[in-house]
Amino acid sequence: MPQTLDAAAVRTWCSLALDALGRDREEIDAINVYPVADGDTGTNLYLTVESAARAVEAVFDAHATGTSVPDLPDTVRAMAHGALIGARGNSGTILAQLLRGMSEVLGEDRSDRDNGADGADGAARGGGDHLARALHRAAQLAREAVAHPVEGTILTVASAAADAAARTHPTLDGATGDGAAYGDGEAVHAAYAGARVALAATPGQLAVLGRAGVVDAGGRGLLAVLAALVEAVTGDAPSPVAPGARPHELPAVVESCDADDSPAGPAFEVIYLLETDEPGIARLRRRLDALGDSLVVVGGDGLWNVHVHVDDAGAAVEAGVEAGRPYRIRITHFGAAAGHQRERAQRAVVAVVPGEGLAGLCAEAGATTVLARPGEPPASGELVDAIRRAHAHEVVLLPNDAELRHTAAAAAEQARVEGIRVALIPTRAAVQGIAALAVHEPGRRFDEDVVAMTSAAGATRYAELAVAERQSWTMAGICQAGDLLGLIDGDVAVIGTELAATAETVLDRMLSAGGELVTLVLGQDVPDTLAERLERYVRDGHLAVDTVVYRGGHQSAPLLIGVE
Repeated sequence: MPQTLDAAAVRTWCSLALDALGRDREEIDAINVYPVADGDTGTNLYLTVESAARAVEAVFDAHATGTSVPDLPDTVRAMAHGALIGARGNSGTILAQLLRGMSEVLGEDRSDRDNGADGADGAARGGGDHLARALHRAAQLAREAVAHPVEGTILTVASAAADAAARTHPTLDGATGDGAAYGDGEAVHAAYAGARVALAATPGQLAVLGRAGVVDAGGRGLLAVLAALVEAVTGDAPSPVAPGARPHELPAVVESCDADDSPAGPAFEVIYLLETDEPGIARLRRRLDALGDSLVVVGGDGLWNVHVHVDDAGAAVEAGVEAGRPYRIRITHFGAAAGHQRERAQRAVVAVVPGEGLAGLCAEAGATTVLARPGEPPASGELVDAIRRAHAHEVVLLPNDAELRHTAAAAAEQARVEGIRVALIPTRAAVQGIAALAVHEPGRRFDEDVVAMTSAAGATRYAELAVAERQSWTMAGICQAGDLLGLIDGDVAVIGTELAATAETVLDRMLSAGGELVTLVLGQDVPDTLAERLERYVRDGHLAVDTVVYRGGHQSAPLLIGVE
């Protein structure tokens, strides 16, 4: 029987790829010299695949209570979407586009394939050709996403894998054969072998790799992902690849994406997700291409991941604002990214925040922030990456969400293995994190600072107003879909129909036990008049209580409340 890639195999593939990149991350980081020698390609690929794997697990979790299992189209589309929203760095963004290309073919309706309908690339169907066609579409889309493709990179390795897989099926790309049906096993073995040969040749194609005596880091990471695919489909684990770097110092020169011999490149890496249409993306590509290099724009269907290297980071973000709605904006200074170029700080704070407004507030207070989009909590790898970016000997981690306690603990443990002293304060809400950050004193002894921050967080009661999605039982009675729920310390305490009135009832409940300071964090669409009304309400009923108001931006709850 031919071996095929089904939903379960995709799940296994994601898990194996994540394990492989976890093992190889440091090696891949060490050989990262192109397009910028910032030593993070392995980490970026790991974070990208971790996001893809989480999305696939969510699909399987959704079917866990029923008798059905996810089908292949749903699974590969989730994988591609997860990679898109979690893509990091140049290679991670390209990998996300490779997975998107594969999902376009693998996600086709199976009955259409069996009836011989034309695919995305017009190739004939039948036998095990769908995986070979998927790899071809992946390589094609990845090249289209890069403004100025360069040979000797992950793009070259992806193309070689696709070409080798196509040769296993006689109807693809003019290949010849006896017309027998080939399974996915033959295609993945061939793809891996072709990629391995192409990777070994990259130092001869790209001058910077030859001078450093290394293979391309992105291509090396893709080879690990393809090896995981081979094992997921066939059960056979390919033999390990020899280390790709020589044991010497990597070159300190930062290389330009478009010219091998350029002495230096742009100062900043800018990455963001963007909601816009095709015309908006076309305008954005032209604008960013004129601003910098290493431009990669991936995605589709209204959601895109934008990556570019520029000297003017503000202009790159403004271009996104003009094109649509950018969010999850990440700006990295290449001088700061290379750890050997910047002295470590003694102490730093890493905080997870639910909206752009609080991200700005915490950043102004000196914290490294991780933005949690509604319904998409950060993964442990993203928290580890933030701890590394904080670049300090000691780090205080504020997860600001009860659901993140295990994820944050895993991230803290990983960072400790890397030699960073991490204290995890189990903050359960953003307002507790704000309270902790307010008393943070870097000049204190680490233990004393952690105790003070923990005390401040623990002394802060928290509440949020949320909209009920369905009828259900709560501690406050039965709620209907659309009702406003006032949750205090995680439990539903108030059910209402109007935002201001419900918020006032919640404040009464919280202040009945006393308090000195009320913190209000307003969601993006909540008017300022609500804050003014609630400030008056607190002032009139509790003369000794002060109120502070912050704009949280796009967050899941329209209103967050803290009482210290």
